[in-house]
Amino acid sequence: MYCVVMAGGSGTRFWPKSRHTRAKQFLSIFGRQSLIQSTLARFRKIVDDDKIYIVAKACQAKLLKEQVPWIPGKHLLFEPLGKNTAPCIGLAAVHISQKDPDAVIVVSPADHLVKKEDRFCKVIQAAEQLANEHDAIVTIGIPPTRPSTGYGYVQIDGEHRTLHQADTYRIKTFAEKPNIETAKRFVESGDFFWNSGIFIFKCSVILKAIEEYLPDLYEGLMEIREALAGDSPEPVIARIYHELKNISIDFGVMEKAKNVFMVSGNFVWNDLGSWDQVYKLSSQDKNGNSVTGNAILLDTKSSYISSDEGVIAVLGLEDIVVVREGDAVLVSKRNRSEEVRHVVERLRQERMNDYL
Repeated sequence: MYCVVMAGGSGTRFWPKSRHTRAKQFLSIFGRQSLIQSTLARFRKIVDDDKIYIVAKACQAKLLKEQVPWIPGKHLLFEPLGKNTAPCIGLAAVHISQKDPDAVIVVSPADHLVKKEDRFCKVIQAAEQLANEHDAIVTIGIPPTRPSTGYGYVQIDGEHRTLHQADTYRIKTFAEKPNIETAKRFVESGDFFWNSGIFIFKCSVILKAIEEYLPDLYEGLMEIREALAGDSPEPVIARIYHELKNISIDFGVMEKAKNVFMVSGNFVWNDLGSWDQVYKLSSQDKNGNSVTGNAILLDTKSSYISSDEGVIAVLGLEDIVVVREGDAVLVSKRNRSEEVRHVVERLRQERMNDYL
């Protein structure tokens, strides 16, 4: 099995710690390892280093090479610009197919938090078996713990089979991020799971699906494959990427494909979409505060405070986030921390690029 880690995200919800060249996946939010280092450590338990590929943006090359020096340089694939997950996955599949057209690939985001990793490994092994046996596209579904509007959902057809101590199902349908009432119905029904964004399939299967459902992308990928045989494919890749649609693998392929399965992810998973989620997963003191760095807290409760230097003083506040990183400080209500991306948008509009 091969592994492809998608590491091109911009991580705007974790500003000011995440910046243009230091996105969320490169941050050490829990412990010493960055999120991408933790992701790779997880997959190294079941995949050899020489079968791991990472797809990132060209502007992230220096930091990526510093953080993952054990990954062969030719396995670091750089996109000239981000065009969502379908081109990203297609690019990796084209590279791997040159070695092994029927290789099974597990594709994963670089910035998720996973605990109970032994269970995670069994789930991936079950998905690998399904992908091999059925020439199927397989996704990992997470049993929902609440009616969330921040995730897409996967509906199963009910019949299941157990492989490697994990439950597997055929998929009936995919659903986009719902409103809260729809999310409540999904959770109450018992046959909807969160879509984790982790996929497993053969190279040949995903390229065939792209050819069927995204023919323009497939045409570009075939031109890239031809260019890879030469000495300098970069200009060809850059030209084609500028012409490609920005489209996700979920919308472009998964929602249309017929032979799609799901394995239930019976491990602890979180996509870390906000500082509030980080707070909830962090250790807290008797007042419900989580502190990283130096802080003086007076009459302050249920708050997340992080500082890379200096000291932060908070007086008489509750349910807030304060994050200081270098020349920027974020102060927010905890339940609005997902809206930090709007701050990043305003910085762009105001051309305050030094803070991005």
